[in-house]
Amino acid sequence: MKRLLLFILLIAGTATYAQPFYGRTTGRLPYLNYGLGEDRLGGAKMTYLDSNVLVNVVDSVKGDYKVQLSKAHFAYLPKSSFKRADSVKLQPFYVTNSWRVWGDSAYDYVSVSLTEKLPYRSFQQIDPSRIVVDIYGVASNTNWITQLKTVKEISNVWYEQIEDDVFRIFIELKHKQHWGHAIFYKNNALQIRIKRQPESLKVKNLKIAIDAGHGGTNGGATGLTTKINEKDYTLKIATEVEKYLKKKGADVYMTRRHDTDVTMVDRTLMLREQEPDLLISIHLNSAGNATVKGTSTYYRYIGFRPLSEKILDRMLELGLNNYGNIGSFNFSLSGPTEYPNCLVEVAFLSNAEDEQKILDPKFHKEVAKKIYKGVEDWLKGMK
Repeated sequence: MKRLLLFILLIAGTATYAQPFYGRTTGRLPYLNYGLGEDRLGGAKMTYLDSNVLVNVVDSVKGDYKVQLSKAHFAYLPKSSFKRADSVKLQPFYVTNSWRVWGDSAYDYVSVSLTEKLPYRSFQQIDPSRIVVDIYGVASNTNWITQLKTVKEISNVWYEQIEDDVFRIFIELKHKQHWGHAIFYKNNALQIRIKRQPESLKVKNLKIAIDAGHGGTNGGATGLTTKINEKDYTLKIATEVEKYLKKKGADVYMTRRHDTDVTMVDRTLMLREQEPDLLISIHLNSAGNATVKGTSTYYRYIGFRPLSEKILDRMLELGLNNYGNIGSFNFSLSGPTEYPNCLVEVAFLSNAEDEQKILDPKFHKEVAKKIYKGVEDWLKGMK
């Protein structure tokens, strides 16, 4: 009994902090950060969360609450994404129950019943392709997993209790390429929705989202000699990408078509509603050193890297310097797991040679063509 009491105190945080309190996630797009580090992209994000997830606050640091996910794991939650709930009836322990694995006309699903909506995170693995989900503060009481023949993308599912209070789900995929997944709660069941690989791997059969970076009061970088605004030329280039993809038969969604303010939260939620097959975000780079120039592509999750590699290979055919393929990028629109995404930094506004290219409408058309070719190469690599 004493050991059980000590375990509960550790989970509650009372072994370290005098007055922890509980509440639930709230707002349009709650998320957890790993720590308190900051740069111009914000803190390093651990995961987005669904609303109404139970969290245990053990400390307060400026605009964040430190939350205890399990006995050994902590994260930081923006205070704006938390609502205190003193009426929460805490249980001495939380457990998993039975699972169900099935598919509908568009997606495969893994559903894990829990006794409470608890925090989670996910990550991708490659070779073989897997989605891995950790649920914090819970122990296994799963005695069966019902698997139906309606699944098309899931190959295998299993779990491991990697710590006393961390439950890990493994979802093995049939295809090498990750096409995206979403995590949310339906009642107290954690739902993991897996995007299937399209039956036809052709651009004309895909819905492609194009994001023109910045806009409105957010001008972005400025030109070295001309002082042009990044926001204006990302829109010009994005519009040419849209035209080229539409000419090839793609269904294209633009996050903005005009010089308007669209927040990152709004863009993310709009994209979630649109459910694209992939996203390409267009930006122009800048550096403090005017000799730095070139093109680069960015991704956050390892399963989405191949798209960014293929687009970079094609962009280099424009005679631009290779500034690199950058991973684990903490840009807001690189954060969603629902679809492959790639940020393209076309060239440097802070470099005179690159700036002249950016000014040229013919260059915009060439960029559009190369991005299309990169997407096409990526699709061909899956066949």
